[in-house]
Order: sequence, then structure tokens, then C-alpha cells
Amino acid sequence: MDNDSSSLDLEQVVRARALPILPAPEMVLFPFATVSLSVERDGLTLVNDAMTADRLMVVVHQKNVGTEKPNLGDLSAVGTLSVIVRMVRHGDESAHVLVRGLARARLLSLEVGKPYLLAKVSLLEDQDSGGVELEGLGKAVLDQFTQLVNLSDEMPSELAIFVRNVQPLGALADVVAALTELSVPERQRLLEELSVKDRLSALAGQLGRQLQVAEVGQKIQAQVRGSMNQQQKEFLLRQQLEAIQKELGEKGDVGRELEELKQKLDQAELPPAVRKEADRELRRLATIPTQSPEHSVARTYLDWLADMPWAVSTEDNLDLSHARAILDQDHTDLDKIKERILEYLAVRHFKPDARTPIVCFVGPPGTGKTSLGRSIARALGRKFVRQSLGGVRDEAEIRGHRRTYIGAMPGNIIQGIRRAGSNNPLFMLDEVDKLGIDFRGDPASALLEVLDPEQNSSFVDHYLDAPFDLSKTLFICTANILDPVPPALRDRMEVITLSGYTEQEKLAIARQHLIPKSVRESGLESLGIEITDGAVTKIVREYTGEAGLRNLERELQALLRRTAKLVAEGKEATRTIDEARVRALLGPERFNLGRIQALNEPGAALALAWTPSGGEVLVIEATAMPGRQELLLTGKLGEVMKESALAALSYVRSHASALRIDPKRFEKTDVHVHIPAGAIAKDGPSAGVALCAAVVSLFTGRLPVPKTAMTGEITLLGRVLPVGGVKEKVLAAHRADLTRVLLPLENQKDLEEVPPEVRDALTFLPVERLEQALELALSPSAEKPRQVPDVSADRNADVGSATGSQSEKAAAGLHRVRRS
Repeated sequence: MDNDSSSLDLEQVVRARALPILPAPEMVLFPFATVSLSVERDGLTLVNDAMTADRLMVVVHQKNVGTEKPNLGDLSAVGTLSVIVRMVRHGDESAHVLVRGLARARLLSLEVGKPYLLAKVSLLEDQDSGGVELEGLGKAVLDQFTQLVNLSDEMPSELAIFVRNVQPLGALADVVAALTELSVPERQRLLEELSVKDRLSALAGQLGRQLQVAEVGQKIQAQVRGSMNQQQKEFLLRQQLEAIQKELGEKGDVGRELEELKQKLDQAELPPAVRKEADRELRRLATIPTQSPEHSVARTYLDWLADMPWAVSTEDNLDLSHARAILDQDHTDLDKIKERILEYLAVRHFKPDARTPIVCFVGPPGTGKTSLGRSIARALGRKFVRQSLGGVRDEAEIRGHRRTYIGAMPGNIIQGIRRAGSNNPLFMLDEVDKLGIDFRGDPASALLEVLDPEQNSSFVDHYLDAPFDLSKTLFICTANILDPVPPALRDRMEVITLSGYTEQEKLAIARQHLIPKSVRESGLESLGIEITDGAVTKIVREYTGEAGLRNLERELQALLRRTAKLVAEGKEATRTIDEARVRALLGPERFNLGRIQALNEPGAALALAWTPSGGEVLVIEATAMPGRQELLLTGKLGEVMKESALAALSYVRSHASALRIDPKRFEKTDVHVHIPAGAIAKDGPSAGVALCAAVVSLFTGRLPVPKTAMTGEITLLGRVLPVGGVKEKVLAAHRADLTRVLLPLENQKDLEEVPPEVRDALTFLPVERLEQALELALSPSAEKPRQVPDVSADRNADVGSATGSQSEKAAAGLHRVRRS
């Protein structure tokens, strides 16, 4: 059979049998129109059967889209008798078919027996009365369609020529309806309309409305083209939207957004240079479509400029008595730091624009560095911002990312200033010694400008790309140790050291702050729990071994929790916690500082060491064995401490005769020096005196003087050099209940920082030669330990008076200075 159905008598076919029905949910097929359809499953079976017969089927619009097995009520009453022109298979389950409409067909009745629908149909003919009016309607439809083709960028101009050759007028109406964008209901109404006149009239109305829409679109495009420059051509859609809003007399969301943003920038009181950059970015934002990613980038940038406190400051409370009361209320002791803050306020009182210092608190964990910053902010009446620098390795976290990067943001400095809402907050940079460095940059170097009072008045963040004045901001840094801080950064800061607390200070802090805070946070005010001073002292001595207060606070909270648990369980629980109750609630003691004092054998000495957590007392042990003059060092010692041990052994061997040691003993002897707590790394030159004393005690049999610790670096010629961390070391000796401390003569000045109650409890023995140190640290003979000399006469000696007659004391070989 030929693809053209002219060889068929359609009426005869329709009367002879039922025709297959192909439901079309989203489409209406007109006579004389050709469409491509996708079929699968039952539809594919229908097409296969039609291809083996006469290729005829009826395409009908399905009204109920969700029905997979439609019946007569789910289909439109009128469909289109069609012929299959071509079929292209896609495997065994689907195919594309090219179908051409032949005539209108009305569904009469459905028949069953196939997996697809079969129906008896009757063909419908156009009701054409002819006449001038009908020809006029046809000409009007042709003219409208031609205009629509000329205005449209999507319809080729050849369509107008093709349509002019379509006859008769009923076929013209069907072809134009098929080529025009109409809704499915409108198409179905035109298909069911048998009057050519009414069909052309309805089609003319639809074409008229589409012509109006196309003409408005052309007008808008003409207006946009006239106002666009070369850079704006890619943003045609936005210009069209603005032109539409202009025609309607509306300002639009974009216009209101820009106006609100401009008002925010006006209220921010930006500096002239920054305002110039903001205005330029605002003009650029007006030309960027809202759909473009650049729009959100520019908008976010302007929001940051508008939200920054360029001209917003808080007024400092310059009342010194008020500031002192706040600092005393929040913190016990720390007199040096309090005085420094009061000095700053006094200078600001006379010179409001005085340069703001950069302060760095250095001390062990738990000594109150961060909480001290909060108290200073409260005393000054400033906003408080805290930024932890621990683990920061990316320079961009300080200076920000440039706006060219996706997701760019300002650095932590600018973000903190924005959160504070003022340009003069107290900005605390916590853990500045924990900054890292890797391929992303050096954050410590990025801080150089931030923490330089000479430069931070024009700090430029990479994201803002505009100078911001940080000179009014009071920066306070904290660190546990200063060694990791680069020298250039350290030079910009005023370092204030916080040492560990004494036993009396811990007791006072616990009574004034820690216990009330723990009771309040646990909600146990109603229980009336009381912790005695003896209980607090027992916790400090036997349950904590720290320079700070964190473990003390934890243990106090544990006491309260366990007491509350006993009360809640209805058990008999006393509300007063004394020393005996502490052991019952916390268990066995964890620290026994008396153990390190019992050095009853030769070859031992006590050394004082500095650690980031405060001072420590180290026990040094030495033993000898047959060997080949080797020195064995254990205890995870660093290179500097190993070199100190070598220097100590060399000194002992070179002065063997003076020390009454047989030089031949070294020839076939190995010396093993061990410092317990072998899992903890130890380093530094401070243990030189103690190492030498342990070796001399080993070879001479002289016992160490009880409760005596020492510190100091030694040389091969027997000189004792000064060391650091004297205050922390002395506090460690006091915590360990020692009574005598040997230290270098040049470190006497550092004793001024030691609390008076600690100086009263210890005897300080300054030395400048190893001979002096050995005489003071070891008993005079191996048979009988040396008796501690009476130093009561020197008990009231002033710190400065001990330095007055150093030459006479050196000549006498003894330095016994009792600090008061």
C-alpha cells in the first residue's frame, strides 16, 4: 500500500471494520498535519498491527492523563483518522512513528479483543457554505499568520509561503491551527468545530492575541537594544524585565533592593575612599542580572561594607576605682596585670587618642588568661570578641579571601569586628602560640600588621579591599609559651607573664569564685553544701598537680555531684565536706609530693624544671657499673639536657682529685643517668647543677641534703649560669613541700616576683660556682648526712640586700639567703 491514502476509500474502510484507537494525552492531531509520536507496550502492538494492515488508526486526545487503560469516557468524542507514514524502532519495547492526519472522526462504540482499543467511527465533513465572508476570514487568517511568522524568531519564513498554497479554507484552518502555539483544550475545540466559518473566526481571535504579545515583545526588545552598551548585551533578559516594569509604572524588587542598600551605605558613614569603592560597586550591581552569580557576590560585598562599624565606637569607662573594683571582683591576685590596665586607663584619661597597647598574657593553662580578658572588657565598658588561633594554618583566615574566589569571606579579624558592632572592642586572640604554617601561608606573618600599633590604622582585608582602622581596638593575646611565637610578632607585643598560683591563692580563688560558680552551675544552692578550707587544701595537695585551676574546679564539681547523688538517693549524706569526706568521695589520693623528698641513697638529686603547665620537680638518679667509660642517658631527654649531662661528667672527671675521687674509677666504669617519668620529654640546660650533684654523690657516696632542689646551667670550668622560669620553679618547690632551693647568683633578681608567703617558706641559696653548689647540696661525708645550717639570722634579709656582698659570699663558699 502507498503511504498516500488516495488509493483507499476511507468511507468504505470505516464502515467495514473497527479501527485501532491511539490515545494522545498531551496532543491534538489536525487533518493535513504531520507529527512524530513515541509509542511503547500496547501502543507498539497497535502500530505493528496497523503496519501489517492498511496503516490506518485514529489518534484521539485522552482527557484523563493518569489512566493507563482508558475507556470511552476518558477520550474526547472527536479524533483524527491518520495514516502511519514511517516507523523507526528502538529495540523491542518502543518506537517512533510519523503520522499524518486525514480526516475528522467521531467515536461511536468501543470493541474489545485486543490489548489496545478498537472503535467504530464515522467520518466528519466540513460544513462549508462558501461566500465572500468566508473568503475574507480566510484572507485575515493568512495575513495574521504571516505577521506572526515575521515577528517570531522561532518560526521560519517559509511557513508563510507554504500556508498560502493550502486549499480549501477548511484545510487552511487546520494547518494554521497545527502550526500555532495553542493550548490543548483550544486545539480540541477547533478540531470538533465542523463549521469552517466558525473555525476560522475562532482561529483569528487566537492569532490576534498572539500578535499583540509578539508586538509588545518586539517593542521591549527595541527599547532594550537602544539602551544597552557592548557589555550589557549578555544581560538581555534583565533589561526586558526592567522595561516591562517601566511600562507598568512599577519600581520592581531590584530597584527597591538597590535603594535600601544605598540607604544602609549612607547610614554607615564610610570613609571617603571606601565610599568611592562602594558607589562604584553599587553602579556595577545595577547592571548585573539577579540570576547571575556575580549579583550575589557584589550584593554580599556591599552588605559587608554597610554592616561594618566604620564610625561606631563605645565610650571607655575611665573611672579607675570602678575598673579596680571590677578586676578585684573577678580575679584574685594578678596585681601586675591589674596595674597595667589601670595605667592604660590613666593615660587615656589625659590623652583620649593615645596609642592602644598590644598585650600578650603568657602562662600555664588554667591560670585565667581568657577570663581576665573578659574582665578587662567589662571594666572598660567595651564589647568583647574572642578568636581562637589554635590550629589556624591558612593566612586567609586572618586576611580573608579575595572576592574572585567562590565562597570568599573576610578574615576572622574583620568578622570579629562586625560581630562586636563597634570599632573599638577588646579583641582576644587566644592561643597565639598554636598558629601553624604550611603551603597555605603563614598566619603569624599575617598578624604582623594587625598587631603593629604603627600599621594597623590602615589594615586591609583581602575581601573588603579597603583600609579599616584597627588602632582603636584593644588586642590581647594569650599563649602558654613564647618560644613558638616568631620574634617579629613577639616584638610587637607587651608580654605579661602569669605564673602558677600558690596554695594560699588557690584556696582564696576557690572560696571566692570556684565553689560559688560550681554550686550555681550545678543548681545545688538549696542543698546548703559547705566545703571546708582543709578539704580544698587537701584537693590542691593530693588530687591536683597543676599550676592553674582547671583540675581544682573539676574536683570541686565532682564533690558536689557525688554529694547531690547521695542526697537524691535518700542516703545519709553530710552537707559539710571536710578532709575525710574528700577521700570518701574522690577515692585514694593521686599525688604524694612527699615521695620525691626521700633520697636516702647516693647518686640522686632534685632538679627544678619549667614546663608549659608550670614548674616541676625532677628526680635525677645516677648509677655506675663496669664498662668502658660510657655515659648512658635515659628518660626521653632532649639534646640540650644530654649535653648538660656530658658537661657534668666531664667536670667531675677533670676535678676528680679536688672532689676526692680516684681517677682510675672512671677507666672501667659506665655511668647511667636516668630521670623518671620516661614517657615525658625533657630538655633544657637548667638541670646541669643537679646532674653534676647526682654524679658526684654517686662517686663520693655523699648523700643529698634532704628537701633540697636546685637549678642552673653549668660550664666545663665550673661556673653556674642563670636560667629562666625561676618563679615557676620556686612555686613547684613550694608545692612539693621542699625547704631549700639552690639557684644561680644572677637569678636573685627574679625572686622579687615570687609571692612573699612562698619566699618566707623557702631558703634560697644563690651560687655562682659548682664547688659552692656541691657543698650546699651534698652532705659533707658518706657516713653522716649533712645537717642543714641555721639560717634564722638571715630570715629577714631583704631581696635586694642579698646582692650587696656577693664577692665576700663567693669567697666564703656559702650563700644562704632566706627570702622574706
